[in-house]
Amino acid sequence: MKQFFRFSLLLLALLLPATASAYDFEVDGICYNINGNEATVTNNGSVYSGSVVIPATVTYDGTTYSVTSIGEEAFFDCTGLRSVTIGNSVTSIGTLAFYGCTRLRSVTIPNSVTSIGGEAFSNCTGLTSVTIGNSVTSIGERAFMDCTRLRNLTIPNSVTYIGREAFDNTEWFDNQPDGLVYAGLVAYKYQGTMPEGTHIILTDGTKGIADAAFEWCSRLTSVTIPNSVTTIGERAFYECDGLTSVTIGNSVTSIGGGAFSHCRGLTSVEIPNSVTSIGGEAFYSCSGLTSVTIGNSVTSIGECAFMGCTRLRSVTIPNSVTSIGSGAFSGCSGLTSVNIPNSVTSIESNTFYNCSGLTSVEISNSVISIGGEAFSNCSGLTSVEIPNSVTSIGDHAFYWCRGLTSVTIGNSVTSIGEYAFGGCTSLDTLNFNAVECVDFGSTW
Repeated sequence: MKQFFRFSLLLLALLLPATASAYDFEVDGICYNINGNEATVTNNGSVYSGSVVIPATVTYDGTTYSVTSIGEEAFFDCTGLRSVTIGNSVTSIGTLAFYGCTRLRSVTIPNSVTSIGGEAFSNCTGLTSVTIGNSVTSIGERAFMDCTRLRNLTIPNSVTYIGREAFDNTEWFDNQPDGLVYAGLVAYKYQGTMPEGTHIILTDGTKGIADAAFEWCSRLTSVTIPNSVTTIGERAFYECDGLTSVTIGNSVTSIGGGAFSHCRGLTSVEIPNSVTSIGGEAFYSCSGLTSVTIGNSVTSIGECAFMGCTRLRSVTIPNSVTSIGSGAFSGCSGLTSVNIPNSVTSIESNTFYNCSGLTSVEISNSVISIGGEAFSNCSGLTSVEIPNSVTSIGDHAFYWCRGLTSVTIGNSVTSIGEYAFGGCTSLDTLNFNAVECVDFGSTW
């Protein structure tokens, strides 16, 4: 994967001079794009070198602009750049902004900056010292990866999110003692070989768990996440198949995509009321999971969030949920009943695909659309009542629901997709109220 990633960056570097020459104006050798009264430092189509001072404001053609960001790839591969001073109006440093600036020795990121983009300083092999200002809250993936000489690193307590591999292959990380490494108040990564049967209790005051912090840690058996933590990063516990117990503190607001994916040893999870979003594939293929409690503040359940949780018997979706992603419960063959709350307006494609044990589904009268293959191959269903609120039923929506004997379709449905009820070999009763021009040959 890394070889492909680096090949992609090399290809990007070869293409960059042909695509990155557009800018609105240039002052003192620095190029800018403008948006209203704000200016973004941008690539000038060639390379910057020597010492660069990025001012807080810049004046061009009689107008003064506040310099608020360093744009994506602004100094990409500027191997002649030796020093940079960043003005105190800059709030963001974009993706790949200083990638490959191999002669850059030290960087001070001012207190005005709140976010550092992915790979922003990656492959700055000469960089030895970085001070990050105390307003930064997020550091993107691989932001300082392959800064092989980086040994002096100051990370403020304001940081709550760190992307995967942000500090990998740096002296700072390589010199950390074995065990859980913290970057500021974020649990960054486990260093060394984890002992069998490891139990981890995160330190009180921990603010976040970095992306992929415990990825592939198969010897981890339990983790306690304190109330101070607000974010669980993407793939934070991916493939921790020895994990049998997790306690999520009641300050966590988001569970990242793939956070507990393939944690086959988990049997139950309680998602606290503080959580507002469950990321895509968050519990994908947790085949041992039998019960899930979803807190009543969750508004979105991501795509394939619980896909392949074959032993999941029941789930209560709270009224706070407004969106359920495609494939969210696909392949949950042990699921027997589901109630779609009246806060949800659409059942996306494949949401309950292949939930073969599903015998009961209650669709609230807030739902206006049922997506393609939403209940396809739910062979345990015997009857379905589609409420008056629904206007469309997608292709293959109930395809191959072989146990289905009766369907009542509300009087607002105006379109039924191809083979929506195809393969429903036991279907005796199909009640239509308002559908016009239905092609029964392709619908049933």
